[in-house]
Amino acid sequence: MRLMVYSHDGFGLGNIRRMLAICTHLLHSIPDLSILLLSGSPMLHSFRLPQGLDYIKLPCLNRGTSGELAAKYLRTETEETVALRSQLMLSAIASFKPNVFLVDKKPYGMRNELQVSMEYLKAELPDTQRVLLLRDILDHPDITIQEWQKHGYYEAIETFYQCILVVGSADFFNLCEEYQFPETVAEKVQFCGYIRKEPGYQNPELLRQTLQLQPDESLVLVTPGGGEDGYHLIDTYLSSLAELPSNRKLRSLIICGPEMPPEQQAILSKKAEAYAHVQMGEFTDDLMSYMAAADAVVAMAGYNTTCEILSAGKRAVVVPRIKPSQEQWLRAERLAKRGLLAAIHPNQLTPGHLMRTLLQQLDASGQAFSTTDLDLFALPRIAQYIRSILAQSGYSSHHCAAMLSHRLPQLSDSHTWIHPCLLRTAQARTV
Repeated sequence: MRLMVYSHDGFGLGNIRRMLAICTHLLHSIPDLSILLLSGSPMLHSFRLPQGLDYIKLPCLNRGTSGELAAKYLRTETEETVALRSQLMLSAIASFKPNVFLVDKKPYGMRNELQVSMEYLKAELPDTQRVLLLRDILDHPDITIQEWQKHGYYEAIETFYQCILVVGSADFFNLCEEYQFPETVAEKVQFCGYIRKEPGYQNPELLRQTLQLQPDESLVLVTPGGGEDGYHLIDTYLSSLAELPSNRKLRSLIICGPEMPPEQQAILSKKAEAYAHVQMGEFTDDLMSYMAAADAVVAMAGYNTTCEILSAGKRAVVVPRIKPSQEQWLRAERLAKRGLLAAIHPNQLTPGHLMRTLLQQLDASGQAFSTTDLDLFALPRIAQYIRSILAQSGYSSHHCAAMLSHRLPQLSDSHTWIHPCLLRTAQARTV
């Protein structure tokens, strides 16, 4: 069976990392599945890709911190680049003929590049199930509602999508209410919970030994995600080391991110030379190993990073970006109110404030820390939904019977999870 995935890729690594985590889990959960990923991410080739997944690399678009979309590498106009991406995706869909098309974040893709493909799927491949995946928070409600009304996203979902899967929880941020989804859209929504990140490839204790960590040292991991707008966070962190009390010993591992401009990396590397216990790197596809080895984390507050922090059960200080979207601050503020991390608004970020907050988190690292009130079972729920779709498509009747009777592991709901839309379809066919 065939799944095609469109990964929104306008800024940073968050979207592609989230979609790869979902794809990897699906391939491990569903036999004989093939996944074709459509993405313009310039770092896609750097990740470990599971057997069963391949990708078509689209020309890169980038929206930067200004929010203005432009070609990242080609010396072409934005509209020309969007048209090229649109044609490539339409051709891929027509040839691959997916059973399921999973779209990340934007119902019509960036700059409506998916619209012609959605129309083609509905007209020529009507049996292909079209599923929209949304993260927990998109932006401030006022901004999101205006954007969705302007671009006709509510109507797009009504017309083209059978389901919306939300990798978040309604009790944390209810998209249907916050973004005023019409009833016809809200009834297609299924909250899946957050994505629990798999453990890394390396043993944390062995990794601490490799980093030559001393018994009286605390390890702090500093990561700004992709790094395109991470300079200020790392620069402030390096300055904060001058505020470190003489009786405290820290070893800092800083991962700048592959999209930080080389000139900024050079400045930070030069500044870091003043501190013997600071190690710097550009990128790792095994961030979870380093997070598991760390005593505390200093990071921005993207969806993936916060899921990694929560999955690893680490004390953390997050400094969210507030432009071009307020998504990170809205998430960080709510997590901080639940006591799951410490959040500093970027307008209040100073070396002293950062160091004081970090030391508070390190001092609390020995206290009980629980994320049990936050649902982290998105991956098995998404897999169950895709299995249900494939079952309706006639996928291997032997596998289907086992899959649909299978109870999801480690879920608070003991019942097999099948989306109501599919349940209604199955009942109708039975009748």
